[in-house]
Amino acid sequence: MVIEIDLITACLRRERKAEYELYHISYAYLMSICFRYVNSREEAKEMLNIGFLRILNNLEKYKPEIPFKTWARKVMINVLIDEYRKEKKHHEVIEYIEEYHDTQEYSELNEALVRMNVDQIHALITKLPPVSQKVFNLYAVDGYSHKEIAEMLDMAEGTSKWHINFSRNKLKEMMQKIISPLHKVV
Repeated sequence: MVIEIDLITACLRRERKAEYELYHISYAYLMSICFRYVNSREEAKEMLNIGFLRILNNLEKYKPEIPFKTWARKVMINVLIDEYRKEKKHHEVIEYIEEYHDTQEYSELNEALVRMNVDQIHALITKLPPVSQKVFNLYAVDGYSHKEIAEMLDMAEGTSKWHINFSRNKLKEMMQKIISPLHKVV
């Protein structure tokens, strides 16, 4: 996704044609981000439109030295997290684990991931409980730290770590059912 500075300038002047062109260019990229956080196409479209409106309304804050794609991604993720907070009606009952360390057993899981295509992996991630899915996406896909996730989702760092541990175990379990016995994940 390459966005020319002239297009951004035209959007800042509120030229509708330029805004439509920016929407058209960024649609697929922003929609792919939305799909990582919501499970239905309708909800993803709704989130994309809310996010794009926020991008347009905050375009004057964009700094050209930062790639537009990076800036737009951050805005979109913030919108998704804000919407999640608004709709959060109840907290999941969870166990707090303050200490969690990665182990070697996940290297086999990574090998299994290499043999799967993106759609298969996405399908498995969408089967995780909603909060675990959001934490997993923020941590594993978008690269946020447990501290950042805890702040965004209003939870303890240990809770974020618990969700990652839970998600990994659940994904590992689901993959074991998919991968042939010859390539069984340990």
